[in-house]
Amino acid sequence: MTGFEYGVDGPKLIVVGLDGSDSSWRAAAYAAGSARRQRSKLVLVYVQTLGAGAFAQASGVLYDSGTQAADDLLGEIKEHVLRFGEQEHVSWEFRTFRGDPATGLAAVADELRADAIVVGTSERAGHRIFGSVAVRLVKLGRWPVTVVP
Repeated sequence: MTGFEYGVDGPKLIVVGLDGSDSSWRAAAYAAGSARRQRSKLVLVYVQTLGAGAFAQASGVLYDSGTQAADDLLGEIKEHVLRFGEQEHVSWEFRTFRGDPATGLAAVADELRADAIVVGTSERAGHRIFGSVAVRLVKLGRWPVTVVP
């Protein structure tokens, strides 16, 4: 077979959604363990969500707070890597986007040709109306999606 194959000899690249919630940190820990055991690259993705009713005047404030949240997450990731990185030997990178989490994770997974996506369980009430990030990613049907409680 020629061309790109997903999941050949285990995943080469794992995308994990990280939003600062406890379940997303558990998902990141699970994905990091998988990446270490399988010698995969780990891409941690934070997507700053913007509400549909956000006003243009407030968008700068929302963007600044989202940027601060991304900076805070990156700081926590770096602290963890400094404490445990010597032992874990995980190659990783951190990316941030604005918009819908499922769309952002799918875009990164497509761009990087990810073999798997890991997310935490949804802790927001809105997923009952719009569908959880995990369910929406599964419905796309392009990668195995692991949901960590």
